[in-house]
Amino acid sequence: MKNQRILTMVMAGGEGRRLHPLTAERSKPAVPFGGRYRIIDFVLSSLVNSDIQSIYLLVQYKSQSLIEHVRRSWVLSPRLADQFVTVVPPQMRTGPEWFQGTADAVYQNINLFHRHRPDLVAVFGADHIYRMDVRQMVAFHLDRRADVTVAALPVPIGQASSFGIISAEADGRIREFIEKPDHPVQMPDDPKRAYVSMGNYLFNTNALTTTLEEAHRLGERDFGRHVIPRMCKTHRVFAYDFFKNDVPGIHPFEERGYWRDVGSIGAYYDAHRDLLGAEAKFEIFNPKWPIYSSHYQGPVAKIIRGTIENSSLGAGTVVNGATVRNSIIRREVLLEEDVVVEDSIVMDYVRIGRGSRLRRAIIDRYNVLPAGTHLGHDPEQDRARYHLDASGIVVVAQGRQGELIY
Repeated sequence: MKNQRILTMVMAGGEGRRLHPLTAERSKPAVPFGGRYRIIDFVLSSLVNSDIQSIYLLVQYKSQSLIEHVRRSWVLSPRLADQFVTVVPPQMRTGPEWFQGTADAVYQNINLFHRHRPDLVAVFGADHIYRMDVRQMVAFHLDRRADVTVAALPVPIGQASSFGIISAEADGRIREFIEKPDHPVQMPDDPKRAYVSMGNYLFNTNALTTTLEEAHRLGERDFGRHVIPRMCKTHRVFAYDFFKNDVPGIHPFEERGYWRDVGSIGAYYDAHRDLLGAEAKFEIFNPKWPIYSSHYQGPVAKIIRGTIENSSLGAGTVVNGATVRNSIIRREVLLEEDVVVEDSIVMDYVRIGRGSRLRRAIIDRYNVLPAGTHLGHDPEQDRARYHLDASGIVVVAQGRQGELIY
């Protein structure tokens, strides 16, 4: 990889309809995750930790929150021309349309290939929670003399219809790629799972350029539906087994090959549960492979009195006589006396009034819950006032910034 010039296009324009109302004011990659991160931080951290630092973020829907986060959190070295994280909105170079699909988004920015002249182009998604040493995928790509490499992993067959399904030879060469079929093909040695694409691709630049130009002529606009299936017939396309990716600092108790698509409220909630416990499935703190985010300069959390069990508290949070169990509380949250928060996610700058009871709830930023608020106890009441997801989780949409008074 030493001599390989790699340019990365991160597909960060996701609308995130299934994550509504968390995406009512922001795109999916900008949605907060864990105690202090955004979803976008996970792919960017994997790339930067892998010494891949020429990164364009292709944005589209409700991008301002993401743009502001990148501006504050992801300035690399302004002195080095090949170290940057730059946001690219639709340039409309080929017409008045916004990005019409993943392949079209990259095609509309094909001029950036000519500017940087990379050997390889990485096209990665921005909607997933994981760690990855991308250098190992690059080494696999070069070793196989591949034109395209697709990061892949097994998932339960019941979830596989949401992904591109891969049939591959023993050496990884892909025979067939089918995007989101109704009836996914089972893995030959494991009928309970299917082998699926993670939405992370590595291309030889020349192969990608010619294929995108042809796809544009044919009106093909998506990598999973059009470009990858056609390239399987004309190029050397391989699947890289993500389970073989070895990231330093992973604990023995963590789930190997941890990767989650957090595209729905239920999946987003469950992924947060994976962060908790003495032996978490996904341990966020890993000094050897950190997840980077904003450089918040506020105070540490303060517990005046209360009970905290199996939870994480963000910086600047104040617990004053409250009980918190199995929950993630982000920064600058105030929990007043006799509040009980169980199995919930409370985002930044929220105030929860005394005597409130929260169970299986997600509270978005900038909210004030009055004293005595009950969430997650009466589905009909929750549905009448807030968003009750099909998974049974009640979601309070983002409030208005500047209305909190401490």
